[in-house]
Amino acid sequence: MSLLAIDMGSSACKAVAFTATGEILAKHACAYTPEHPQPGFAEMDPDKFWNALCTCCRAVTKQLNQPVKAICLSSHGETFVPVDSHGEARSAAILNQDSRAMRESESCSKEIGRKRLFEITGLVAHPMYPIPKILWLRKHQPEIFASTACFVTLIGYLLQKLGLPAYVDYSLASRFLAFDIHSRCWSDEILSSVGLQADRLPSPVPAGTVAGELKAEAANNLGLPVGTMVVLGGHDQPCGALGMGVVGPGRVSDSMGTYECLVACSDQPCLSDIALSASLNSYCHVVPEKFVTLAYFPSGIMVKWFHDLLYANRSAGVADDLTSLDSEAQHYDYLEAQSDGNPTGLCVTPHLIGTCNPDFNPHVRAAIAGLGPQSGPPQIYKGILEGLACELSLVSEVLEKAVGGFHDLYVTGGGTRSAMGLQLRAALTRRTLHVMSEQEAVCLGTAILASVAAGEYRSIAEAVERAVHEVGVVEPDATLLASYEDQLARYSALRSAMTEQAYA
Repeated sequence: MSLLAIDMGSSACKAVAFTATGEILAKHACAYTPEHPQPGFAEMDPDKFWNALCTCCRAVTKQLNQPVKAICLSSHGETFVPVDSHGEARSAAILNQDSRAMRESESCSKEIGRKRLFEITGLVAHPMYPIPKILWLRKHQPEIFASTACFVTLIGYLLQKLGLPAYVDYSLASRFLAFDIHSRCWSDEILSSVGLQADRLPSPVPAGTVAGELKAEAANNLGLPVGTMVVLGGHDQPCGALGMGVVGPGRVSDSMGTYECLVACSDQPCLSDIALSASLNSYCHVVPEKFVTLAYFPSGIMVKWFHDLLYANRSAGVADDLTSLDSEAQHYDYLEAQSDGNPTGLCVTPHLIGTCNPDFNPHVRAAIAGLGPQSGPPQIYKGILEGLACELSLVSEVLEKAVGGFHDLYVTGGGTRSAMGLQLRAALTRRTLHVMSEQEAVCLGTAILASVAAGEYRSIAEAVERAVHEVGVVEPDATLLASYEDQLARYSALRSAMTEQAYA
């Protein structure tokens, strides 16, 4: 028996088959690329997601020698698809990174009130969320708005393709900017303020809900047996936190992906004035009756930008020594090996698409300060890692002020492949990093939801005890921290200046 976990990420679909105790049996990934038809737009044909799901599932099942008992789907947040009454897409999927609805976002904050919006949803207004974009569609593409029966999540769209109801779990519903996290339903107050109806939004249910079973056509598309149980997962960040054992107060995870996201768990949402001033997100966990509080910033996107910049210029001789490297991982290893142990003196802010906590300003852009004649690719790469560690130091302090003290971070994701990056993060945050054994934490958390729904475990706590483990610890280095005190101060000053300039 195996459990098939799906993570529909912003750049790739991952399918991982687990045993009930968390061992990986098989996995496969399919990448996809967003389209940017206009500045600020980020879209994708929703069938690219569907095709990636089918391809990944079929590839995994071919590697298995035991049947799949349940499949569970989780995804990145905010992306949605307008569908008609037959479940057919009325437009491209509008992605979370799309920023077309800045004016509508500002209007939501003004109309409802920033504090009131936060009290209801645990969020502050931002153009990433579906509600501002739905309002944008109503104004700028009224034919699409009028013909849309429901604005479904990516998971909802895929469920409909499988012939199942387009449910949304509480954690993904929380990412709409119109979900009452206290009563776990769509907020009449918010929807009436913006002139939308709840019946055009999907039906909210708890994560781990059984959506149904695969019928013949859907089973054939996925390469799974007829009757396979389909379980609703949730938002990738809470799922990843579950996959790192964050199921109660006191434990904080750090997922080092495209965004670097700290997640704390609590019995009640964190809606204090401190949390509001830092623009934290606090909303429904995928664990029943629990809440997560998030603090995050763009991270891997900055590393990937630099990687692509180097590779795009290889023909011009910018990185001739790297031409033999055939993967991003080898590329990063090469750059890291060329770096010395001293601070670079560079200040690199990672805000290619704006800041997140504490100021949450989509207008801010990244900066690199301190470049000199000696600043080659290895130095700039290390400068980026230093900048990410500086930003993590700031963001972790912001989270700590809201949720209480914590000394440990449980870490996973692409960033954990860099020993230098881990050492810098531990030193500059003054925190111990626990490296988790399973780097596909979102998929593991998704599989845990499936294991409980399928009856393999009586509770999530029991499943976590059996399936979640760590493989290493990185302690903060006081000497390394001392060598970066000046750079930390200069980073903070540069970040503040860039933010003030964006507001000007």
